[in-house]
Amino acid sequence: MTKLKLGHVETDKVIRVSIKLAPPVYRDLLAYAEALAAATHQEVLKPDKIIPAMVEQFMASDRGFAQIRNQTARHAPSQKPS
Repeated sequence: MTKLKLGHVETDKVIRVSIKLAPPVYRDLLAYAEALAAATHQEVLKPDKIIPAMVEQFMASDRGFAQIRNQTARHAPSQKPS
């Protein structure tokens, strides 16, 4: 079986998301949810449950974003406890 980039999805996080998707993207998202269920032996999740995990995985694997984030963290002023 092909290894998917997304693994087990935690579903206990409450997140409200409102986005518009083109119909082909939505159909692919549903197909991805079915493939993910087969690969992880979970039930088929609704798109609102897998989109946050996909976005999180995407940002975690984006080296350019990690580089910018690290530079921003280094240049942020340190806060002293009150």
